Amino acid sequence: MLTRAEVASAAPARAPRRSSGQWAAWGFLAPVVIYLVAFYAYPLYRNLDLSLHKYTVRSFVQGGAPFSGLDNYRAVIDNPTFWPALTHTVVFTGVSLIFQFSIGMALAVFFAQNFRLSATLRALFLVPWLLPLIVSSSTWSWMLNSDSGVLNALLHSVGIPEVNWLTSPQWALTSVIIANVWIGIPFNLVVLYSGLQAIPSDIYEAAALDGASGWQRFWRVTFPLLRPVSAITLLLGLVYTLKVFDIIWIMTKGGPTDASTTFATWSYKLSFGNLLPQFGPGAAVGNLLIIMALIFGLLYIRTQRKAMS
Repeated sequence: MLTRAEVASAAPARAPRRSSGQWAAWGFLAPVVIYLVAFYAYPLYRNLDLSLHKYTVRSFVQGGAPFSGLDNYRAVIDNPTFWPALTHTVVFTGVSLIFQFSIGMALAVFFAQNFRLSATLRALFLVPWLLPLIVSSSTWSWMLNSDSGVLNALLHSVGIPEVNWLTSPQWALTSVIIANVWIGIPFNLVVLYSGLQAIPSDIYEAAALDGASGWQRFWRVTFPLLRPVSAITLLLGLVYTLKVFDIIWIMTKGGPTDASTTFATWSYKLSFGNLLPQFGPGAAVGNLLIIMALIFGLLYIRTQRKAMS
């Protein structure tokens, strides 16, 4: 048994070790904190500051912009472009998610059969995901060109009139959705395929012995067990699709006549697409987009908690 004196004398000796361990923990944590502050916290603060002040080019550089409160948000909501842009954002995001997830799920189930060329074909399906967005968007712009596009040439060869995919208000939004779906399928395929590999084969064997058909095995076994993976896939796809800018801007620039304008492209147009940039309204649109993403994120967290309880 140690005496009190021995315990007291031993305590200071352990203090430096504890202190050095704390410093090491802070050392490992510091890069993450710096990264989050520099690339997340400060840009969010700066965007909020822009939306609450009346900035001009001069005040943006030199400072001194007057405080305007929620005037920029009121101006954005009263703008005739607001409701069409909101509608296009919802349609673009919703339709893209439905087709990306559905096609990705179908391909994941197909490749889960592990036939001879499964690995090779999966690698080929990853190509759209690996290409830079500017390359993919430019390729689709060429394919959907009204005069020299491959798709119109194919339609003409079978006697169908050509379609002005990128210059018609009726088809512009559809065109960018098609391109975005093509680019997003590989992500859904990879994540869902990984989730399928984690499902034990014994469950499928038991379902087959009970006489379940292929569709019943998918609907009653695969889909329920894949629900957590499906939820995170849809959430990540939602957040990514809400902020898609490159594809739309390269293919249509939000036109014609704002027919494919979303919040992402509208925010850019207001801030940088005019000779007299409107930094405040542009930041306000960006903040509305962030709020939309946060709402869906909170709904996802709430749904997950209910499922786990």
